[in-house]
Amino acid sequence: MAQRTGRPRAVRMSVELPLWRALTGYRILTLGYALALFWLAHRHYAHPLGAAAYMAVLTVWMLLTWNRVTAPERCTRPFLIADLGIALTGILLTAVVDSPARIDSGAATLPTVWAGGAVLGLAIKGGWRWAAAGSTLVAAANLAERGYFARDTVHNVLLVWISSIAIGYIVEVARASERTLARALRIEAATRERERLARDIHDSVLQVLAMVQRRGAALGGEAAELGRMAGEQEIALRTLVAGGLLPPQRPAGQQADDAELVRTVPEAPAGPCDLRALLAPYAGPAVSVAAPGTPVLLEAAAAAELAAAVGAALDNVARHAGPDARAWILLEDEPDEIIVTVRDDGPGIAEGRLAAAEREGRMGVALSIRGRLRDLGGSAVLESVPGQGTEVELRVPRSPRGNGVTG
Repeated sequence: MAQRTGRPRAVRMSVELPLWRALTGYRILTLGYALALFWLAHRHYAHPLGAAAYMAVLTVWMLLTWNRVTAPERCTRPFLIADLGIALTGILLTAVVDSPARIDSGAATLPTVWAGGAVLGLAIKGGWRWAAAGSTLVAAANLAERGYFARDTVHNVLLVWISSIAIGYIVEVARASERTLARALRIEAATRERERLARDIHDSVLQVLAMVQRRGAALGGEAAELGRMAGEQEIALRTLVAGGLLPPQRPAGQQADDAELVRTVPEAPAGPCDLRALLAPYAGPAVSVAAPGTPVLLEAAAAAELAAAVGAALDNVARHAGPDARAWILLEDEPDEIIVTVRDDGPGIAEGRLAAAEREGRMGVALSIRGRLRDLGGSAVLESVPGQGTEVELRVPRSPRGNGVTG
């Protein structure tokens, strides 16, 4: 079935929408305030009909445009200029329709504080520069209406000028912070995708290339040349993995042990699944699996990743602990988390060897084990004593708690 496609809807910064909604409420409330002041003092105007005509125009303008400031895409530059023009007209018209005595006594202009809404709209839309331009025009109109620098007029002008510029500056800072946060989230998502691809490459391509290199060297002849080329490609691919430059395609999810047999990670069914069923295929002459007698249920995606991490740990045993090494898998079902322990009786890992392996581009522990557990919101703890084997403890919470925990 064909799906309807359209232009993607723009996503606005989270801090901007509340400001537009607040401005909508401000304009409505200040219109009511201006109408109330006019009604209480309309008998004292020199030309009350002219004042009433302006208030009628202002009311109609608000009725037609009240929702223009509820969203930034509707609050266009022409609208803001027209809104500011309405405010400036009302301020200058006050000097014509009101009496000089009332003006000298500090009577409010026709739009009163409603004029501040036009300046605030400019501040939210265009930042502090637009706010400075709009508030300067309002200040000039107020001074022209009064005719001289009265104390209360200067006070109100400075209040509008400073507050609007401050709001405009805050909006610009918030926009910059929003862009920085969005960029950081994109980088984090890209990094996690690279790590996921690196895990899959380590679990499949790199180990297959290493298998071809070893087998070719053992067979000799043309196979040795093929093994040499595979070794070169392995080194190049490890360099790409370590540097984060990975191809977009996802390799098949396979693993190769030191016995040069490719092990396929069991696929988890949809929905919660029994983790015991995913770990059971790992059992063999050299690997023992101990699990509870009742099902250990975990979401399918998390269970598959946990099983893959166990497989990566077993691959490390096969590759580094020697052909006679044995491994034990212990599955524990706790109320809040699932714990899988992989222990072997190999020679252990020398101090500093894991850090050196990461520098060389060998990401088995860093990506295939710790990376997987971190993405699941769990942890991977590796303990090794030279001559006494290695133990890897994998902990996965039943409910995801984030992905910032590492072992």
